Amino acid sequence: MAKLSRPRRGSLQYWPRKRANKVLPSVNWTGIVDSNDSKKLMGFIGYKVGMKTAYAKDLTNDSMTKTKRITFPVTVIECPPMKVYSIRFYKNNKVVGETISSNLDKELIKILKLPKNSKKADKKEEYDDVRLIAYSTVKKTGIKNSPDIIEIALGGSKEEKLNFANEKLGKEIRINEVFERMQLVDIRGVTKGKGLQGAVKRFGIGLRSHKAEKGRRRAGSLGPWHPARTTFHAPQAGQLGMFTRAVYNNKIIDISGISEKNINPSGGFKHFGNIKTDYLILRGSVQGPSKRALVITQPLRKTKYQDKKTFEFIELR
Repeated sequence: MAKLSRPRRGSLQYWPRKRANKVLPSVNWTGIVDSNDSKKLMGFIGYKVGMKTAYAKDLTNDSMTKTKRITFPVTVIECPPMKVYSIRFYKNNKVVGETISSNLDKELIKILKLPKNSKKADKKEEYDDVRLIAYSTVKKTGIKNSPDIIEIALGGSKEEKLNFANEKLGKEIRINEVFERMQLVDIRGVTKGKGLQGAVKRFGIGLRSHKAEKGRRRAGSLGPWHPARTTFHAPQAGQLGMFTRAVYNNKIIDISGISEKNINPSGGFKHFGNIKTDYLILRGSVQGPSKRALVITQPLRKTKYQDKKTFEFIELR
């Protein structure tokens, strides 16, 4: 008989297991900037459309299906253009100045309290890092009107960062200026919320005997009599889902605009509708339900196995 292998769910790496504070997660940009030499934005905001099946030609070297037509699951993400709200200057990880754009959308002005004066750091010795505060023009997608705002790091030297930031201040940035086809990306977002769940579904514990006292779908013991307390290691009922998670090394199968290549099915995508702006097609699955805001970033740690894979996208089904 084969050995029973059933790893526990509910990793203790994530604690406390409670709902995320916000839907669009913050990103630790330091490691991403250090592992990428690209002189451009390190991230972008997208909105999950749904999953489809992609037909593609495998062009990966040493692959058993090389030159053959294959199928695999993909996730479609709509990525409307982002606008740069402000340039933020840092010195020793502290904000020392900010330059705010004068060309802002009405939807953004409604939800922000704009300062009367913005101090600008012009001298090189006054700052050591430059980042952009950008917001999505999500109104173009028809999902909602209120834009999502995020701080995004830049790659390159200090002078190159400042030149890029001044060039893009108050202007739109499209997804194809940040990412390219067959590139690896990381996805950060919040998973589907499942509400209050028991220990069996939440942590994967087995069902007790039908003769067991005090319930079947619970742990047999939550801890010793002395010390008389429970620890966070004990599997108990609680919140499941609505957690911030990251998916690493997703391959971009295709990147385009709906005006260039229309991939909308008849009747639109389920629970989403029609794509109206730019979009990404990623290999594999991505956390969250349809219309969930996601942060697409440059890869933190690329793997050779995923990086060498190459496909020629044919169509969606």
